Amino acid sequence: MNETSLWSVFVNASLVNNFVLAYFLGICPFLGVSGKLATASRMGGAVTFVMIIASVCAYGIHALLLLIDAPYLQLIAYVVVIAATVQIVEMFIKKTSPTLFRALGIFLPLITTNCAILAVALFQTNRAYDFMQSIVFALGAGLGFTLALMLMAGLREKLELASVPSLVQGTIVTLISAGVLSLAFMGFAGLGA
Repeated sequence: MNETSLWSVFVNASLVNNFVLAYFLGICPFLGVSGKLATASRMGGAVTFVMIIASVCAYGIHALLLLIDAPYLQLIAYVVVIAATVQIVEMFIKKTSPTLFRALGIFLPLITTNCAILAVALFQTNRAYDFMQSIVFALGAGLGFTLALMLMAGLREKLELASVPSLVQGTIVTLISAGVLSLAFMGFAGLGA
């Protein structure tokens, strides 16, 4: 059992060890969906939801696999749970908000292969978090993911209005902005200890 406080787990997951800006996990939706704030916030919400469900399921799956002495099935079981959760979220969004469904496009089903979600399940298992710590970790990771998406979307919206030299327009300025954002998050490194 891990004795880390819930606040420390949350701060570490959301700011100090942000999955996108510190571990560089989930870069595909980070660069692909961060064009508009509205789309970025909704994608962040969908990813956060899937992270929390995957975390709860991973906790139970890990306990069950240890009980039957089959921890080698852990990875495949996590992938199946994540894929099923994403399918449910995709059907829900398609039914309730077709506009959002079209705006998210291919990035919504790609949540299934988002390595940040699988990392939540694997990290919490390796760190021996209890049930509450697992939920707080997933919530922190999801909110950190959403924060990174929204910061990048805000930067990209402002860059559309700025006079950017033609040499660095488009992908180049996006990658430079992501690098600067990542450097800024390194300032949180002393918080989580």
